Amino acid sequence: MMTLLPIRQTIEENTQFLQLPGSEPGLTLTIEFFNRIGYTPPWIGYFVQQNDTLVGSAGFKGKPKEGRVEIAYGVFPHYQNQGIGADVCRQLVLLALETDPTVIVTARTLPEENYSTRILRKNKFAFIGDVWDDEDGTVWEWAYKGTIPIIDL
Repeated sequence: MMTLLPIRQTIEENTQFLQLPGSEPGLTLTIEFFNRIGYTPPWIGYFVQQNDTLVGSAGFKGKPKEGRVEIAYGVFPHYQNQGIGADVCRQLVLLALETDPTVIVTARTLPEENYSTRILRKNKFAFIGDVWDDEDGTVWEWAYKGTIPIIDL
């Protein structure tokens, strides 16, 4: 069973995560990011829990703008190549569409074929084209084009 655990707005509200080895840097960065852009659930960051173990992090890069919302996700190294990234991507798409069925879900990757591009294709994203990202330079942009069947994870 996979669960998205919301990262709350302050460090004091996230004490359950501080007990976990290695969680503090990502937790602090996520809180700082949403303090800068605005904390608007469900368009926030999450830790990903599978069975009783944190296996990654995921989230939205802010609330939808002009009918579009960008997702981001990562799986901790020990849990990569097990299909978790694809499941996390699916969960973010489902959450976005359950919240706003009209939103266009997007994602960005480095401009090369890699694990992330395979995850997006598996989840029915289509390559849109090159875009400029202020943090990463030229990246590939993807948009969700399919209907994902609801699967109980």
